[in-house]
Amino acid sequence: MNTIRYLPFAGRLMIGLPFAMSGFGKLATYGATVGMITAVGLPFPPLAFAVAVAVELAGGLLLIAGYRTRSVAAALAIFSLATAFSFHSNFADQNQMIHFLKNVMMAGGLLQIAAFGAGAISLDNRVSRDHAAVANVARTG
Repeated sequence: MNTIRYLPFAGRLMIGLPFAMSGFGKLATYGATVGMITAVGLPFPPLAFAVAVAVELAGGLLLIAGYRTRSVAAALAIFSLATAFSFHSNFADQNQMIHFLKNVMMAGGLLQIAAFGAGAISLDNRVSRDHAAVANVARTG
């Protein structure tokens, strides 16, 4: 059995789970999150809150499931970079620099997923197998 086939799923799980947990956690901290968004000067803080929750929660879960993985990973990479520059760009604060670099590293991992896809254990792979089977039946039938 080829154990390498499990690595893409493990990677998607390790990147997707923190996104999903963060999005879910924001649901319980509306006031504090909107306050942080307001403090950095982003427009329409309640809308930004809703977008952040949707991107993190849905994006994390979709990434774990491996559904539309390349698009989801690209969107999460952009979100990670936007978050890094919007919330963690005070490099005089070492903690902020660490968070900035963490977001950049996550974006790098997400871009790898966007480039190489979901791997064998994913809904994307199952959908492509199902489409191939239907096409094969249509061709031979």
